[in-house]
Formats: sequence, structure tokens, C-alpha cells
Amino acid sequence: MTTTLVCYAFLALFIKHFIFDFVMQGPYQYLNKGTYGHPGGILHSGLQGIGSFIVLIPFFGVTAALAVTCVVEFLIHYHVDWAKMNLNKHWGLKPDNSEYFWWLLGADQLLHYLTYFGMILVLI
Repeated sequence: MTTTLVCYAFLALFIKHFIFDFVMQGPYQYLNKGTYGHPGGILHSGLQGIGSFIVLIPFFGVTAALAVTCVVEFLIHYHVDWAKMNLNKHWGLKPDNSEYFWWLLGADQLLHYLTYFGMILVLI
């Protein structure tokens, strides 16, 4: 795989992430991600994993490696979001009362992007 194609694969994941983490995530998902096993959190992370599978098919084809990588992403995404929601709750963090809310949100996003880095490394 060329460097250009790797860059486009990252671009596809970044756009997918924005769409599913911000544009398409409704209250059912974001209000329930902190309750372990709630269908809202599972739906959110499941959409992330399915979205990654779809956007990476042109780069890697439909393979078992791609499928397993996206299932692992689903699991990581789910647990990162669950942890973030519970840390926010534990410390009483809200967007308007603490810069730590924003640090935690940034850490959450960084972990998602590091997951994408790992996914691409595994797949190439």
C-alpha cells in the first residue's frame, strides 16, 4: 500500500469518526454511553465499527483481518466512551464548569484516533 493510500485511509476514518461521533449521535446514544451494556452505547460504538469497515473496504478489501480489526475498534470505542462518561460523572465535569471536561473530551478523541493508527498499522 502506498503512502498516499494510507493517508486516504486515515482521511476516510477521520471523516467517518466526525459523522458518527458528532453529526449522527443522538440523545439515545450520548445519554446512555455511561451505563455499561446499555443498547445506546452499544449502538454508538457499533455504528463506529461498521462505518470503519465500510470506509476501509476500498483500501483493504473484505477480509477477516478487516472484520476483526473493526470488532476490536468497536470494543475499544465502547470502553473509551464508557470510561469518559463515568469520569465526567464521578468528577462532576460539565462543559461550562471545568477545563478538565475539555481535557477529558480531548483525551477521548485522541484515544479514538490512536485506535485508527493501530488499525491501519495492523492492516498494512
